[in-house]
Amino acid sequence: MDKLPISCFIIAKNEADRIARTIRSVRPWVDEIVVVDSESTDDTVRVAASEGCRVITQRWLGFGGQKRFAEDQCRNDWVLNLDADEVVTSALRREIISLFAHVAPRFVAYGMPIELVYPNTSRPRRWARDHWYVRLYDRRIVRFRDSIVHDLVVTDGHPVGILRAPAYHYSFRSYEDLKRKLAERMQLSAKHANSTPAKILARMAIEFPVNFFKYYIGRRHFMGGRNGLRYSWVQADYRLLKIFHMWRDRSSKSRAEPNSIADGQESVEGQADPNAAAVSPAAEMPLYG
Repeated sequence: MDKLPISCFIIAKNEADRIARTIRSVRPWVDEIVVVDSESTDDTVRVAASEGCRVITQRWLGFGGQKRFAEDQCRNDWVLNLDADEVVTSALRREIISLFAHVAPRFVAYGMPIELVYPNTSRPRRWARDHWYVRLYDRRIVRFRDSIVHDLVVTDGHPVGILRAPAYHYSFRSYEDLKRKLAERMQLSAKHANSTPAKILARMAIEFPVNFFKYYIGRRHFMGGRNGLRYSWVQADYRLLKIFHMWRDRSSKSRAEPNSIADGQESVEGQADPNAAAVSPAAEMPLYG
């Protein structure tokens, strides 16, 4: 098979147990695979190198910053971004190959469905509707946003093509792994959020039911049986917890600022509570643990 003029880039940390599956889903048909590792303590670097990837170590720059760094390491202008827990399906591979069959792709960027796969299952639930992201694009024209929290490609009004076939997302190894990942992301999002205590307090009453409905009904996790119910509950719970952290941090800053001015001292940024992620409003629910 002739390889396409595409560089696939993957950012990774401690993904030795699953990155090979991601690499093998693209290795036969892309020109190169670049893995940017943020100082893994497991065998991620060794595994990626043994699979034929070019591996670069880069200290963490934030979600957007790390992906922009990875874009710059690629030798092709057309790039495909995958996370280390995502796999290109056969149908998606054929669709991408068809774009480059005769002439350059019509659009400068293409979005694709990213469908979640529950732990210990091999494929998404029926009628999955999880995410749709731009992942294949010409980096000369569009790029990832330079953001600590968000990793989205900014298309600046350019029309975006649609790829119908999905990539599979093996997002979490277990529900404990899911809760750990959400706790890390939740505290980061809360720290960088920009809202007033009054607005945050207004959201607190509706955050859980709105998000549970979004995941269970809107994203069709009701088709996932007990896994779908459990996943929706955990997601909604952590979004409520994020709002609580935002409210607490903003309230602390509001109280601290007058005292700081009076004392001639600088106000102190809200500090992470090492026990905060362990406490959750619905942690005792039997579906949660």
